[in-house]
Amino acid sequence: MADNSQLLFNLAGDSTLKVQLRGVWRLRGGRPSAALVEHELESARQVRDIAFDTRELTSWDSSVLTFLVEVSELCRQRNIPMNREGLPVGVQKLLALAEAVPERKGARREVTEPSFLERVGTDTLGFAGSTKEMLAFLGDMTMTFLALLRMKARYRASDLFLLIQQCGAEALPIVTLISFLVGVILAFVGAVQLKQFGAQIYVADLVGIAMMREMGAMMTGIIMAGRTGAAFAAQIGTMKVTQEVDAFTTAGFSPLEFLVLPRVMALILMMPLLCLYADFVGVIGGAVIGVGMLDLSWTTYFNETANAISLTDIAGGVFKASVYGVLIALSGCLRGLQSGNSSSAVGDAATSAVVTGIVAIVMACGIFAVIFYILGI
Repeated sequence: MADNSQLLFNLAGDSTLKVQLRGVWRLRGGRPSAALVEHELESARQVRDIAFDTRELTSWDSSVLTFLVEVSELCRQRNIPMNREGLPVGVQKLLALAEAVPERKGARREVTEPSFLERVGTDTLGFAGSTKEMLAFLGDMTMTFLALLRMKARYRASDLFLLIQQCGAEALPIVTLISFLVGVILAFVGAVQLKQFGAQIYVADLVGIAMMREMGAMMTGIIMAGRTGAAFAAQIGTMKVTQEVDAFTTAGFSPLEFLVLPRVMALILMMPLLCLYADFVGVIGGAVIGVGMLDLSWTTYFNETANAISLTDIAGGVFKASVYGVLIALSGCLRGLQSGNSSSAVGDAATSAVVTGIVAIVMACGIFAVIFYILGI
């Protein structure tokens, strides 16, 4: 006789192995393994059949059925009859149902890791499909802007004003913080080096030119890509989940005109203003280091900054900011329209919008650097 908490084995008549199921059988609490039955069969080789006793089985779920299926398979392999009369009627019916339709050979798909060439091919096809969708989206947006120029685009002015507020005034706190810190960092790094040569005054030139030409527009763009681009993707992605985008199409409204166009226009209008604001705040941050660390006066610092920068530098930064605004809005809206119909897909779309927007900004910054160098600006 062998005892295992929920199982009790007893060899009756030197030929029948009686398996007694006792207590509570629940998946959550674990269950005995059919290997215990196999061990008893090996230790008592004269066994000719198996019987069950479930009189002390107080509560059970599908764990009993799983155990009995394994025992049934074990009996089939050893050509030993399994007497099911001692099992509850419900268990007998479920066991018969489980064995009524045997699993077809090859029904379970073998999970195999794709080869390197398969992964390369899959990624290539995915990239080609994504590029095709992006080009189609850009073409549709071009036609939408042409409709706007002809005064035939349909969108709500109230939506545009709300988006302008969200992209402009509500973004000022984070733009202020980041721009001020960027100005402080640029001034501190420059001060450490220029102080060795007694050229502290040129910290004002360094901060002013860097903020006006590159850092003001780029940092504002990156901030807006993480803040506004992700919001656009999440908003439009949620509309796809709730089938609002399909409702626009069914009602005869173009989703590009009603949803995408106001968002692009809002960022085109607000990004230049945010860039100018970021430039000013960055210069203030540099002035704090110049006055506090280099013993420069406020008047001296701002006069040097005014002499170092030109209207061309300011205009170039503002133009870059406008282009970055278009890229951010298009990236966010495109990823939102490509979103799947689940809550997790909306989160993935927002993440993808941020990544796409930042990559587009960095690429555009590099292209502008080459073009401005060729033009001598």
